[in-house]
Amino acid sequence: MLGKLLSYNVEENKIKVAFEKGEGYITVIKSGIINFFVPLLREEKLSKAVENLTVEKCEFNTTLKDEVLTVSTEEINVKIYSDFKVDVYDKAGSLLCEDYRGKREPFVRRAGDFKLAEDEGHELAKDLKDKVYVAKTMEEDMFFYGMGERTGSLNKRGYHYRNWNTDNPNPHGETFEQLYKSIPFLINFRENKSFGLFFDNTFESSFDLGKENPNYYSFASVDGNLDYYFIYGPSVKEVIKGYTHITGTTPLPQLWTLGYQQCRWSYTPEARVRELAKNFREKDIPCDTLFLDIDYMDGYRVFTWDKNKFENPEKMLKELKEQGFKVVTIIDPGVKKDTGYKIYDEGIKKGYFATDKDNVVYVNKVWPGDAVYPNFLSTEVRKWWAENQKIMTETGVSGIWNDMNEPASFNGPLPDDVMFNEDGLKVEHREIHNVYGQLMSKATYNGLKAATGKRPYVITRACYAGIQKYSTCWTGDNQSTWEHLRMSLPMLMNLGLSGVAFCGTDVGGFGFDCTGELLSRWVQVGAFTPLFRNHSSMGTRDQEPWAFDETTEAVNRKYIKLRYKLLPYFYDLMREAEKSGLPVIRPLFLHYENDSNTYEVNDEFLCGENILVAPVIEQGRKCRVVYLPKGDKWIDYWTGEEFDGGQNIIRETPIDLCPIYIKAGAVLPYYPEQHYVGEKQIDTLELQVFLSNSDETSSKYISYEDDGESFNYRDGVYNEYEISVEKKEVTNINLVKTHNGYTLAYKDIKFTVNNAEPTEVIVNGEGCAFEKVGNGVEFKITAKDDINIVIR
Repeated sequence: MLGKLLSYNVEENKIKVAFEKGEGYITVIKSGIINFFVPLLREEKLSKAVENLTVEKCEFNTTLKDEVLTVSTEEINVKIYSDFKVDVYDKAGSLLCEDYRGKREPFVRRAGDFKLAEDEGHELAKDLKDKVYVAKTMEEDMFFYGMGERTGSLNKRGYHYRNWNTDNPNPHGETFEQLYKSIPFLINFRENKSFGLFFDNTFESSFDLGKENPNYYSFASVDGNLDYYFIYGPSVKEVIKGYTHITGTTPLPQLWTLGYQQCRWSYTPEARVRELAKNFREKDIPCDTLFLDIDYMDGYRVFTWDKNKFENPEKMLKELKEQGFKVVTIIDPGVKKDTGYKIYDEGIKKGYFATDKDNVVYVNKVWPGDAVYPNFLSTEVRKWWAENQKIMTETGVSGIWNDMNEPASFNGPLPDDVMFNEDGLKVEHREIHNVYGQLMSKATYNGLKAATGKRPYVITRACYAGIQKYSTCWTGDNQSTWEHLRMSLPMLMNLGLSGVAFCGTDVGGFGFDCTGELLSRWVQVGAFTPLFRNHSSMGTRDQEPWAFDETTEAVNRKYIKLRYKLLPYFYDLMREAEKSGLPVIRPLFLHYENDSNTYEVNDEFLCGENILVAPVIEQGRKCRVVYLPKGDKWIDYWTGEEFDGGQNIIRETPIDLCPIYIKAGAVLPYYPEQHYVGEKQIDTLELQVFLSNSDETSSKYISYEDDGESFNYRDGVYNEYEISVEKKEVTNINLVKTHNGYTLAYKDIKFTVNNAEPTEVIVNGEGCAFEKVGNGVEFKITAKDDINIVIR
């Protein structure tokens, strides 16, 4: 590509390398993170994923010998060769990542009259004409994860994917190479040798993970710069931490957004919304959020209300809020072409919409008919869009749902040469297509933050790498099928590994008709996913928790209530996600890299580190095999029975039971029963301690507390409690308030210690009354900054 390596020059953390046919750049971001850049399209990077990147000053050495430039940091050695070939080694000299030197040899696709197949409706594989191409040598023991929202198995080896945000309403399956999101981040997992590759290129790109040839894996793009990051682990947790150091972490959401949410296309008119709210409260099913889909708008004009369906939306939203419901409204990017409509008139007057190559405003069709597309690439346009969020918040809306922002269009896809303007730089649609939804969400986030001062709740369908800084994501228009329930687990796990900690699916499925059994099993999964939203399409049968039969309603009530009991645990996990980048939904291998049995487990997941969920994902299944990772003991949440890790067990699974296992030694915080967040002032922290029946145990847990909605926590207005548990001859539990900045602190702490039969409980040297409950004990004490408990 660049010819012979000639020389190099070091400026601070950047190394400029001269080749015969051009220049390449190596930037040391941290000792284990290196950026490789060749300006094939333009000198500027103009990343939409990497913002405000912190470059750590670290020592590194450079040597050039025999046309090989070596860059050595504390963690890795990087060798750069002619043609900008790159190999990376760990400090012990083991090869981590090697550029492939062989000839590109895809498997043969046998010739035929492809047009006949296409005429019948078959979608055939598409060969991209790559301008940017990098291939890496495949090793026998490599597993691949990440890549965001993808169909197929957890391990992506042998798959091929395209990055081109696509609204395809057909039922998604493993043959789908692209969906709504493009997150070109790949985790290469090998025991003790893991690393990540982030290809920051917004043009249509592809990743081939050994499908075209098992000797190599590759990433490529139709245009743009060569711009990718090598992120060293060696653990996968460290790779995720490095990736989110580059692209940002998920900010702590408002607490109510972690509650149950109900959505449908569409809940109209107002009487239907009020009926929905009434049913939740009367049927004793907790719910925090109701969604309004496109039919609430006046002729599908964004930032408007249909006053025939919602005569007084301010009054309705106020009264719903008094009942504990927040309302989230959909906003699409397509602005109706309609003279006299304020949003359209303003955008036309100020030149805020995308144009064709002749500078004529581009028009396509979406829900309102003829529609135009805001130029979200422009800082001024994003500011305008952000300010328009006040129209919704002043009405009482609590969050915004960004949909159809791939961008979707009904009159054929947007042509590649539709023009956008990035503050003076003309950019074609083919370059910004994959970040269009991202920039819309960024504008929405900033607008909600400015309008309310609270942590914004934004949910988006389309996005690019780094979306976690601005929005929650869901996996788009799934179907009410068992296959889509099964597929959702690896999709969510890989989204989490790709930095998107706050994610979920449409519980019950969006399209087709759900069944009571399918909804029962899906809500058992949804109760452990960060975004817990039931959503269904017009024309399908009702899908609310009570829409089927008494059994289905009871199962929904049971697991939604369990979710509300575990809300402080989810809040703690979201706090951890903001600090470390780690997701809420985790594949088993993330904490058990030394257990090879976990590498390709598709049908179980960890919720945080302490809860293992093994849902039923097949119709009629009354028992299932559960694998418990080795290295820990596991306690059945429902029975208290303890199992050794490293084995498969068979668990009976009647319709109301989802197998849940707690890691022995774990601490789980609970909230009391409530119908919505804020219904009660919670002044007691409940801590469930799960001791092992037989083994000594030792663990730590951090419990977090703040006001649940503002950004004051970033100024230190929060409390943090460290709970440590050690069981030997006696059990010692220590609780220390490690940060004291929030005045509305817990007044009492209630302990439930499972698998304990003590004769006495001593708190700070004094005896404490306790009550035997089940296979353990329960006691309540006044909260203090430093508590020592001895159980014997």
